[in-house]
Amino acid sequence: MSGFVLSGYFVSWGVYDRNYHVQNVPGDQLNHILYAFGNVRENGEVFLTDAWADTDKHYEDDSWNETGKNLYGNFKRLALLKRQQRTLKVSLSIGGWTYSTNFSAVAADPAKRAVFVQSAMKLLDNLGLDGLDIDWEYPKTDCDARNYVTLLQELRGALSHYQGEKGDPQPYLLTCAMPCGEDNYRRLCLREMAPLVDWLYLMAYDFAGSWSNHANHQANLFGGELSVCKAVDYYLSQDVPAHKMVVGCPLYGRCFQNTQGIGHSYHGIGKGSWEEGVYDYKQLPLPGGQIHTDTHQVASYTYDPATRELITYDTTDVIQRKAHWCRERGLRGLMFWELSADHCDSSRSLVTAACNGLGGPAALEQTENHLFFPTSEYENVRNGF
Repeated sequence: MSGFVLSGYFVSWGVYDRNYHVQNVPGDQLNHILYAFGNVRENGEVFLTDAWADTDKHYEDDSWNETGKNLYGNFKRLALLKRQQRTLKVSLSIGGWTYSTNFSAVAADPAKRAVFVQSAMKLLDNLGLDGLDIDWEYPKTDCDARNYVTLLQELRGALSHYQGEKGDPQPYLLTCAMPCGEDNYRRLCLREMAPLVDWLYLMAYDFAGSWSNHANHQANLFGGELSVCKAVDYYLSQDVPAHKMVVGCPLYGRCFQNTQGIGHSYHGIGKGSWEEGVYDYKQLPLPGGQIHTDTHQVASYTYDPATRELITYDTTDVIQRKAHWCRERGLRGLMFWELSADHCDSSRSLVTAACNGLGGPAALEQTENHLFFPTSEYENVRNGF
């Protein structure tokens, strides 16, 4: 293992009400950004969902007078950030909870898989990316699981061929977002998937929420029906190498109202920041919320005894403990969903806490990103900006 991975999801919709832009990304503390999300059409074509945010938005220093077809928006900003931080890689994440509908039919059809691979590779080349991330939530049958392996095989082949054609010294990344719920991960062909990917992002959050029967931790390291450790142990039992696993962490909290605490019933989930029941980490703790840490399960939450409101989320102390545990277990690092919710104060930032817990920026994986894309359809990408 050449160094730790510290990743964060950047969401395309963050540039709107959240007012979070690539310029706000702590690029000196991360070495992989996952851009959420690419969608999949019924015929297998991978496509971007918001042209204005993704490729068109002009920032203050962007010219309106450039000739030819040029890249703007989030992907231009990411390309510029890559030039400032040469160890920072950017992948397009395809799917997610909202855009996974067509995966099953596409993965089962050789012609549609070919369209998927060709269109994903075209986006990688045009946008100047370092890799692709597959976020299929979730394969539902054994047939889905086998077809998932085939899709990854074809993507890995295309990425290797592309690297060879360009003569790149560095490979292109292929990663997957992976479940931590037992019903979902036991269905996957993990032994066959592991050799095909650079690493697997374990979505080690949402263990509890509005669907739960009682208030509980949403991202506990140990104990309980679901835990980070339980999921990791299963992946290891299926011969997934420890150095290919990255543990996901939430940059948000889940709320339970009218409850006596962890393990008790609740009624209501709160207003949330952008959706009911979910609060950005940077807003926490809410006024009146007292921070509690479960040292046995390695989990934290706030509880307001006056309003009887509980919010389960990771504090900086919990993130540092998770980082140390990853180091102890030989895991590859940590990932965050999603960056716009982090605190801008470095003393409270979970990304900063993770970076420090892994050993600082120098402990992160140091291979350089890709800057050379002579066949991109965008003139400024071809010319290196």
